[in-house]
Amino acid sequence: MATQQFDPKNAQNLVEIEKQFAVKATYWNLLEKVSPRDLKLTKIDDEIFEHALKAFPELVEDDNAKLTVIDEEWMKSESGKTRWRDFIQQYEKKVKDYNFGSLIRTDARQEYSETNTIFVTRIQFYVYEIARNRLGLNDRAHEIAKEEAVKEKEKAEKEKARAEREKAKKKKN
Repeated sequence: MATQQFDPKNAQNLVEIEKQFAVKATYWNLLEKVSPRDLKLTKIDDEIFEHALKAFPELVEDDNAKLTVIDEEWMKSESGKTRWRDFIQQYEKKVKDYNFGSLIRTDARQEYSETNTIFVTRIQFYVYEIARNRLGLNDRAHEIAKEEAVKEKEKAEKEKARAEREKAKKKKN
């Protein structure tokens, strides 16, 4: 699960990884547009949230420390693997692609980046993001996403104005 250096020159065109970047972009866009506390990721968010808190009470200990920053060592420990495997299997018939890989931010206070992303199963993504949303841990991500959207819009407008000036300049010549 640890992040490794990515060399785009030697990377394979892996469809699943491309899909996950699309999922990441879609989720980030959702965080921009919808208050995380109002966001519903599945039809069974309540069940997943309640089940996760019963199965993993340590997620909300120490002011939600393990939700704010994912503790990979805890997840990868022998007992962690066993507990997660048992939890994940219970969603085989309830959540489509429950065990497919998903990108998640390791630190809820930061945006997606090369150093703040790991690969987890879809149901683990739901556990963390549903809990982060409900407990207000994604409120800052919501603000960051909105700020990014404003910057992107301004950048696009500047680029459009520059292109129009170039076009007008060429017409004059």
